[in-house]
Amino acid sequence: MTDFDPAEDRKRADEARLAEQAGRWRSRSRRVQLYRRLLPILIVVLAGGALTWTVFRTVMSGVERDASQSREIRLDNPMFRGQDAQGRSFVIGAEGAVRDPATGRFRLNGPLLRLNLGGTKVTEMTADAGIYNEAGRTVTIGPNVRISDGGSGFVLTTPEAVVDTATGIVTGDKGVEGRGPLGTLSASSYVIRDQGERVEFRGQGDNKVRGTITPALSGR
Repeated sequence: MTDFDPAEDRKRADEARLAEQAGRWRSRSRRVQLYRRLLPILIVVLAGGALTWTVFRTVMSGVERDASQSREIRLDNPMFRGQDAQGRSFVIGAEGAVRDPATGRFRLNGPLLRLNLGGTKVTEMTADAGIYNEAGRTVTIGPNVRISDGGSGFVLTTPEAVVDTATGIVTGDKGVEGRGPLGTLSASSYVIRDQGERVEFRGQGDNKVRGTITPALSGR
């Protein structure tokens, strides 16, 4: 029978514990070494993936833009003709137009509108650019809108004009100035009805309708 030796037992327990800790340390050391090798590779992979995605999105955006532009319909010196609800004619011309395939609207470059064709007078409107919504029956032109009335010789200048081709009514709420044989005026908004037969000027707040009348010169 072998005598029980507490000191020897504690020694074996300490050796087993040290062996276990050494094993865990070696395992952690191997993982650290593995991470040190994989981390640079992972960084390169992630950086490459981000760069690849950026390049991919740039290329795809260019492809989508080119595809959209290829579906656009470009017109040189187009001329759109129509009638309002009362049968009065109008013509929408432009130096150029591009039809947006997504909305069906025409972007106009250098638009020219003529209202009340065949009547006693013609209202003519020009601007730098515009949008023709054929389905919505509206034309929005601007900036640098010039509206001239061939019957009275009165000319209006305004940043924007909206033409309802169904009714022939022209509106604008971004300010307007007018000049003609009888004088000058300014207002915050305006409405042109009956394709130029009647014009209303409106003020808002401190921007009231203001005008100057020039007396007619009588001959001797």
